[in-house]
Amino acid sequence: MKPTSKVLRLLAAMLSLALVAAACGDDDDSADGDTGGDDDTEQPSGGGEEVGVDRDAGTISLGVITPLTGPVSVIGLPLSKGAQVYWDSVNADGGIGGELMVELVTEDNEYNPQTTVDVYNRIKGDVAMFGQILGTPPTQAVLPQLSTDGILAAPASLDAEWVAEEYLIPVGTPYQIQAANGLTWWHESQSEGDDTYCAMIQDDPYGESGLEGMEAAAADLDVEIAEIARFAGSAEDVTAQVGQLSDAGCNVNLLVSTPSDTATIFAASAGAEYFPTWLGQSPSYVSALAGSPLAPYLEATFYQLSEGTEWGDPDTPGMVDMIADQEEFAPDQEPDTFFIFGYAQAKAVHAILEKALADDDLSREGIKAALEGIGEVAFDGIFGDYTYGAPADRVAPKSTTIFKFNPDSPAGLEKIDELTSPSAESFDF
Repeated sequence: MKPTSKVLRLLAAMLSLALVAAACGDDDDSADGDTGGDDDTEQPSGGGEEVGVDRDAGTISLGVITPLTGPVSVIGLPLSKGAQVYWDSVNADGGIGGELMVELVTEDNEYNPQTTVDVYNRIKGDVAMFGQILGTPPTQAVLPQLSTDGILAAPASLDAEWVAEEYLIPVGTPYQIQAANGLTWWHESQSEGDDTYCAMIQDDPYGESGLEGMEAAAADLDVEIAEIARFAGSAEDVTAQVGQLSDAGCNVNLLVSTPSDTATIFAASAGAEYFPTWLGQSPSYVSALAGSPLAPYLEATFYQLSEGTEWGDPDTPGMVDMIADQEEFAPDQEPDTFFIFGYAQAKAVHAILEKALADDDLSREGIKAALEGIGEVAFDGIFGDYTYGAPADRVAPKSTTIFKFNPDSPAGLEKIDELTSPSAESFDF
């Protein structure tokens, strides 16, 4: 007997709570690091003040602003753990340049823009830069202050807007490119020619980023986006939006959501016996869904638009290195795509700080100069390589990996294809 819509919505609510509880139960080693920033520390000749750096003690402090509580903590906690594991490995090898141990100053932003501004102002005087700020709306909230204060930050968000932002260190293929590649992949290689394309997006800048990429590809492919359903983040009921798509005959939908909302959307869809193809922008999925009551629905409908490779892939050098570090420093960590993001993000920050130290200038001006002078940073297959520099000179990766939901694969995702579409190649950042 099929579960009723009411039962499935209840299961989704229970799953959302379970995801949060599981995340919050993780031992977050990254929180409450020492701040460094001794005013009496000798500064290098010719450099500015090195905030958050104590050369005598051999430490450098980086800020982390991420959701440690609330529904989006299912992203924030494993992502921060990935970064912590990366820095644990660096510290075990002697730290930045063999001289400076990395300490993380971590604050909870609850995925709230105003909270992000508050905690940013509380710790900005204690850190050399921000190694992570999670979320598109939170990053937008502090962007003006980053410029005013001259502080670099690495956004845990893939909005294409970040590519040309002077004080941001983006990584990965932008959301807009994921969506453009995903629609092109389906239309060119999977469609039988009678699809009705639609979108279900979070009603905020994160949601609009995916829609922007979908619209670019739709124009190039000469196809119509028949319906766009918008929902508030952490909505308890999306029955109306699911009905909107179903009534419009939508059978291939871009999904731009966070994992807890994905559970709510899929429960409502299953309860309504609505089984389209879902092309999920990368943060829409979390591995806990593979063991949930919704797994059969995902197996029938869901593809993930992301990049890189499967967890544990022995043929990808960056993945081999990451798994070795994870097994040493976080042996209880389960396969998780957000852990991979945090690890890759820390890799980019590390490369920039190594150059700044080699230039003997870890002031905020010196770190920014390192970003502008470093050129390409390789991610060894876990993310696409990224060319940094002045905003006009940056080159973001444009390839997207298509994963099919498979509950028997690590993290529940099986890599099935990879592409860079003409829409992605021509996208104007």
